[in-house]
Parts: sequence; structure tokens; C-alpha cells
Amino acid sequence: MILVFKTNIFKQLEFHVKALLYSLKNISTIDFDFEDCDKILRVEATEDLSSEIELLLNSKGFYCKELE
Repeated sequence: MILVFKTNIFKQLEFHVKALLYSLKNISTIDFDFEDCDKILRVEATEDLSSEIELLLNSKGFYCKELE
């Protein structure tokens, strides 16, 4: 399952954010589109982890909202 989020994460924080996200189980791929105005985060996971991802990143001071 592919989950897509709008964020405020910049390229300089990519490594840090990926390390945070890979701490969650069942994530296989994490990808950013920094060229998009919404700083898109795409996460491939075996289950729906959208609320966990939002909570984790929001608790670290990032904006993260799943796109429908």
C-alpha cells in the first residue's frame, strides 16, 4: 500500500526523517518529492500506517497530513 502525505520537510532533513520513519515496522520504501510545492512524502508499507506516520512526524515538529 502506498501512502502519500503533504509535509513541510526539506531536502536537508531527508536522512533524519527517513531514520524516524524506518523505526516504524512494515515500511519498505520512503520517497520524497521536494520539487512539489507540497513537499510530498510517499511511503510504501504492508499496512495502513497513516495515523502513526502523522503522529510521529507531528510530534517531532513537522507538518504531515495524508493526501486523499
